[in-house]
Amino acid sequence: MAESFIPGWFALVVAGAYGLILGSFLNVVMYRLPRGMSLLRPRSHCPACGTLVRWFDNVPVLSYLILLGRCRACRKPISVRYPAVELAAGILAAGVVARFGLTIVGLEAMLLVMLLLPLAFIDLEHHLLPDLLTLPGIAIGLAFGWLGGLVSFSDAIVGAAAGAGLPYAVMVAYRRLRGVEGMGLGDVKLLAMIGTFLGWRGMLLTLGVGATGGALVGLTLIATGRGRRDTELPFGTFLSAAGVVVLFAESTIVRALGWVRP
Repeated sequence: MAESFIPGWFALVVAGAYGLILGSFLNVVMYRLPRGMSLLRPRSHCPACGTLVRWFDNVPVLSYLILLGRCRACRKPISVRYPAVELAAGILAAGVVARFGLTIVGLEAMLLVMLLLPLAFIDLEHHLLPDLLTLPGIAIGLAFGWLGGLVSFSDAIVGAAAGAGLPYAVMVAYRRLRGVEGMGLGDVKLLAMIGTFLGWRGMLLTLGVGATGGALVGLTLIATGRGRRDTELPFGTFLSAAGVVVLFAESTIVRALGWVRP
């Protein structure tokens, strides 16, 4: 971490706190964006009874624990996804600051994880990867490449092109061979976005890690009788999780694979 007057532990605590708050907003994004709802209005409310959530019932994680996971008004259960997302966002935010520091690279890494988190959960629930997240994400990745972020501008462009071209070619080939869709255009745009942030090497690693994770889950579902060979899996969820893994551990994975960077 770059030398600073801010104690390291304090920066992590503040980052984690802001991450929890961002996680609360990301929950709004995850619920409303796939349903075509405004992200600003109406105010946060119980999906069951429509009662507006007061500020003291909207404190990340803590309010969920105090209310025992239920709406104060109607006592209907609140999904555990809400505190899980808030915790994940807090941990990721602190992790980014610990790994990349308070730098432009750290800012880019923060934006990447805060894009991948809602994409993972939206695809898991809806099998959808909204353009309103992936397309601006591509632009953000390219902008940071030009500013001197995680990868160079040229690497960001190649990463975007390869991230879009490779899965699209696979998708077309699979459709011609099997007569069905193997993945959607949302996955293509997501991988292009990841390529702009992590470059073509990071994109390939993300694709490999995500595909491996998806295959393991698919085989487990088949072995336990909970799925079949044609069971549709949210590949974007696996790609998003893999993108986070590669962001934090790319050098470790590269060394394990014996890749040599120029």
